[in-house]
Amino acid sequence: MKVSMMTYTMASGEWGKKPDVEVLCKFCKELDIEAIDWITDYGISAADIRRITDDFGLKNICYTFFNVDMQNPDAAVRANGLVAAKIEMEKAVTLGPDKIMVVMPGVPDVPKEETRARTYEGLNKLVEIGKTLGLTVTSEHFPGKWSLFGTSADMNIAIREVPGFAVTYDNGNVIFQGENSVDAYLNSWEHVAHVHFKDWSPADSGIQAVDGTYYQGALIGEGIIDTRGCLAAMHQHGYNGYINLEYEGNDYTPEEAMRKGTPVLQRMIAEVTA
Repeated sequence: MKVSMMTYTMASGEWGKKPDVEVLCKFCKELDIEAIDWITDYGISAADIRRITDDFGLKNICYTFFNVDMQNPDAAVRANGLVAAKIEMEKAVTLGPDKIMVVMPGVPDVPKEETRARTYEGLNKLVEIGKTLGLTVTSEHFPGKWSLFGTSADMNIAIREVPGFAVTYDNGNVIFQGENSVDAYLNSWEHVAHVHFKDWSPADSGIQAVDGTYYQGALIGEGIIDTRGCLAAMHQHGYNGYINLEYEGNDYTPEEAMRKGTPVLQRMIAEVTA
């Protein structure tokens, strides 16, 4: 298991105001990180990203994009969403990863029951496209109110309904639906293709869980998530891929969070796998 850079974390800071691939690559080298997960392309051509990351000897291990249109009640909107998804998947081919993550967060004010069939229909189409392009299609545990993917049980339904679909395991997001982070991995581990790690602390405001608790983002190891327990479960079941280090808090800048959190997670991985 190795730590990977998640551009989403960096996008909330200075880097995100004017995304610069070379700056990001130099930062990865500083942190002894060899792989990047691109959360959209920030308006930079995939070919340019690939050229620069290749020059730095870095891997692009996942490409993530958002697509709520494929869940829309309107068939024409869904069709447009599929076209947009194909374009994003072609970018991924240029970047070079073997997987994508599509965030399908549900449609605001539309009950989950109504979006469920449309979501699986869309994912089945993406999986078929992915087969032709050499890409595994994944989605993450997503904490939003309208999301179909809040828990491992939700993911397992999608796995059943969409053959070939895989899980991006987010060990922090599952707590918003009341699930233990370790259990969430164990319940779907055979289908986990990629991993996001983050941490949360209870707070007076922030993102609200189903039990009413509010959480604010915390640096990994400084919140309530059992990071070591998650790593131990992953090691036990043979996960040897990358782990995005994600930070959504306000106590550190993204650069500070990555500089402080990366060696912590790298050390935990070394200890658990020793």
